[in-house]
This record gives sequence, structure tokens and C-alpha cells, in this order.
Amino acid sequence: MTVGGLWDYTAHMGIHPLAGTPAPVSVLVNVSKLLAAYSSEQPDVTVREQRVAFGTSGHRGSSFKRSFNEWHILAVTQAICEYRAGQGTVGPLYLGRDTHALSEPACVSAIEVLAANGAEVMIDQNDGYTPTPVISHAILTYTIIEGEPPDLPTVLSLPPPTIRRRTAASSTTHHMVDRPIPR
Repeated sequence: MTVGGLWDYTAHMGIHPLAGTPAPVSVLVNVSKLLAAYSSEQPDVTVREQRVAFGTSGHRGSSFKRSFNEWHILAVTQAICEYRAGQGTVGPLYLGRDTHALSEPACVSAIEVLAANGAEVMIDQNDGYTPTPVISHAILTYTIIEGEPPDLPTVLSLPPPTIRRRTAASSTTHHMVDRPIPR
């Protein structure tokens, strides 16, 4: 976007009244309640807004609205395992997370399913946050070192409110180090 384009966008869209100021308490999320809703709220499959829904950036939603919670992560992760098994995919699965409040519990939920399915999982060696471009690098490195075709590794990125499944052919990756999850 050009400087003129940015100026036109800002002039058209306006600057948010809270820009540059501390967020008022009224707009802050209660993280404890968000985490509790992640594990306690069960989505109703008859309610469209509570079903797993993928967009351009993966599965999005909120545990408050029952559109992103443990049920979703368990179902999506199991579906990935079943898909991989059906395709004969044997490469490692790269698991990443970010700083969103639900990333940690989503990561734990996913690891439980992956371990139960015997998946080889790669995570950051220091259990750190893993930006998407770093996972891409890890997959490309794995592909070069192991000589595996680029479609074998799978990425499960857990940056709530998003969860994505990608292959090595994807343009994104996370900073992963080859440390399999103990079985």
C-alpha cells in the first residue's frame, strides 16, 4: 500500500478512538473465564455458529460463543490423524502455538490426540511460541535433510482463535526443532 493509499484508507475508515491509549477495563477479556469456557462449554452441532468452520486463516471462533473450544480442537486433530492415516502420511506433524490465551490449552488438547494416534510430533525445543514462517522453515529443513517428498509433513498451527492444517508445500511454517513428543 502506498503512503497515499494508507492516508486515503485512514481518512476513509477513520482512526479508532482508542488508538494510542490503554484499553479500558470494559473491553478487556477475562482470561480465566475464557480458559474455563474452552474446557467446559460443549458446542451444539445443530447451531451453525458453534460448528467447526474454516476460513482463509483456519478455524476461528471464541470459547465464549462455543465456536472455539476443546471439543473443536479434539475433533479437528482427530480428523487430521484419520486423514493422514488414510493417505498413508508418515512424516512428522509440526505443532506450533502463539501468545493467544487459548493457544496453550489447545496445544495440550492436540498433543493428547496426536499421542493417542501415535503421531510423531515436532514442537519448539523450549516449548516457546512458534510463528508460522518458522514452521515452514522447519518443514523445508526436514524435507532437505530427510529427503522426504514435500507433502509428507503436516502442520497443525495453534494460534487461537485459529487452528490450521497445512502441508510442506504450504508457504507457511513454524519454528520447530526435531523433538518428538514422548509416547
